[in-house]
Amino acid sequence: LPGLPGRQSSAGPVRWAPRRRGCWRLQTSRLASTDGSGGRTPKGPPTSTTLSAALLHDTVEDTDTTLDEVELHFGAQVRRLVEEVTDDKTLPKLERKRLQVEQAPHSSPGAKLVKLADKLYNLRDLNRCTPEGWSEQRVQEYFEWAAQVVKGLQGTNRQLEEALKQLLKERGLTL
Repeated sequence: LPGLPGRQSSAGPVRWAPRRRGCWRLQTSRLASTDGSGGRTPKGPPTSTTLSAALLHDTVEDTDTTLDEVELHFGAQVRRLVEEVTDDKTLPKLERKRLQVEQAPHSSPGAKLVKLADKLYNLRDLNRCTPEGWSEQRVQEYFEWAAQVVKGLQGTNRQLEEALKQLLKERGLTL
């Protein structure tokens, strides 16, 4: 969105802000070419709506952008999908995490794709480097929570799920 601020980064040691790196766009774009069967979806490739929502999925949570602005610039369908994957920041963090686990199986196919790609990117990033202020225990707890979310998303995209299974296996976790 032109003129809308992004997440602010702090100076200093490595910290976790995966969506600020340019390669997340490439990772997200890769989901557009695959589906649960390893090829195109029965209805064709994921729509531009899904891809747009994937690129914008944390915008409302992490900036002062509103859902109305997302709709204004990208349309009602993108807004609905972004809204579906956006956490309610008025809730405590543990409640938001619980809701992600609970709601994952009931998400739309587009939201499931966005969530799978996001979890894969975040877990790869955590495997690559531990964020400033995070203990190894906190990283492991994040992996455990992410595994619970991914369990509810199974059957959506074989390639993303296989990559996630491998990462989780390296941490002693299964789906």
